[in-house]
Amino acid sequence: MEHSVSTATLELRHFGHDDLPKIRQTLLDVHADAYADAMDDEFTQRFPWFVDHWGGNAGFACVIGYDQSEPVGFAYGAPAAPGREWWREHVSEPPPDDSTFSVSELMVRPRWRKTGAGERLHRALIEARPEALAVLLVDPDHPKVQMLYEAWGYRKVGNRQPFPDSPNFAVMIRQLKAS
Repeated sequence: MEHSVSTATLELRHFGHDDLPKIRQTLLDVHADAYADAMDDEFTQRFPWFVDHWGGNAGFACVIGYDQSEPVGFAYGAPAAPGREWWREHVSEPPPDDSTFSVSELMVRPRWRKTGAGERLHRALIEARPEALAVLLVDPDHPKVQMLYEAWGYRKVGNRQPFPDSPNFAVMIRQLKAS
């Protein structure tokens, strides 16, 4: 029998670029659990490349949640390079401060879903960011996830297919601080 889980006991730990070697396997293990039924998909199998790509960014930021010593999930991302924000093509007029933090992943293991863990991880990742905006992509096959992000203050501004074998994601943006 599984014990009930709650976010009250969730310990949030912050990591950066230099920590990637010690947290990489944890990220891969959480991903393997979260996507256990889709591990035969080629795009899903490329997750280690994405971890290395994002973790290679000097501004990489990651929050991992733990229930005692067990990883529950994580959120990570990095600042977008000024002038290369991929959301720009979807807005007619960018805000005066267009500094952007790209939220790359938010992942919660199945046992801890619907406990508030995802919101806590996300909030811990972006709450102290100096950028004015946060941006992320949402798989259109998961409309409930898009609605969740909308409840957290994001709005859809367009669609983007970053890789030929990826979904045509919804591009979502959120203001982090007043312009």
